[in-house]
Amino acid sequence: MKALLCKQFGPPDTLVVEDIPTPEVGASEVLIDVHAAAVNFPDSLIIENKYQTKPDLPFSPGGELAGVVAAVGDQVTNVKVGDDVIAFTTYGAFAEQVVTGADRVLPMPKGGDYVTASAFVMTYGTTYHALADRAALAEGETLLVLGASGGVGLAAVELGKAMGAYVIAAASSDEKLAVCVEHGADETINYATEDLKSAIKDRTGGRGVDVVYDPVGGEHTEAALRGCAWRGRLLVVGFASGDIPKPPLNLALLKGCSIVGVFWGAFVKKEPENNAADLAALFKMLGEGKLRPHIAGTYPLARGGEAIAALAARKVSGKLVITPREG
Repeated sequence: MKALLCKQFGPPDTLVVEDIPTPEVGASEVLIDVHAAAVNFPDSLIIENKYQTKPDLPFSPGGELAGVVAAVGDQVTNVKVGDDVIAFTTYGAFAEQVVTGADRVLPMPKGGDYVTASAFVMTYGTTYHALADRAALAEGETLLVLGASGGVGLAAVELGKAMGAYVIAAASSDEKLAVCVEHGADETINYATEDLKSAIKDRTGGRGVDVVYDPVGGEHTEAALRGCAWRGRLLVVGFASGDIPKPPLNLALLKGCSIVGVFWGAFVKKEPENNAADLAALFKMLGEGKLRPHIAGTYPLARGGEAIAALAARKVSGKLVITPREG
């Protein structure tokens, strides 16, 4: 089978496509024919040895996929050969086939397509956990989304609207913000041309925002924290800017607000029943048409490095997907 391989740690252009043996299937594992694998920000980190998971070389990046079960181990009971499934692998998905634990495999929603299914659960799962579980976002509250045109950002815009919030989308260009409006944003802030703190004050009549969804980090985090209302919550989702901010903690004291960590991967492992309930709610909203994952483009395996580079450079609105079985 063919796989996109990281043979030495480095930027996306060092990845190569090679033939490798089909992996063996353990007793509690599943072999999947990969039809689509979404590109996520951790893919850009893991290939440069900057992620918390550090696989041995060589390996294939890619942690989220949709495909068809090709084989199952003797102890697997939750799926069978021929099932359409979604799976989470941390790495290994940018290949024609992958093996993963049966506990990381879910039935694909009926009527869906592989590309959309591959790009749904990690992005929306992270965001629903953030907004519902960690922030307890309530109907009528105001939600500020930083990096709002990215994969998790657009998910936050859509879920915020579905949960009854007033959503302010912040991004670095008018083109990106136009996509956010298409997905339901009530207001926008271009933080490349506006001062974020002043813009938050302007858009909220001086009150501030109840919840900040921050997958970006960097210079905008402190400004967003300063823009929080009394009892506001700043959600620490990630650091796509590459800079881990160090905001003055007296701001949390003065505003009576919270800085809340969001680690969906740990939540999935530590609270599987709660995660299952979250996914059930998400699949219901997807089936009802309340959520519309934005797929910015698909790439063949040979151009997988380009897809990772485009995402890392924040040139993309929505999600990119690699299709290993297409030329």
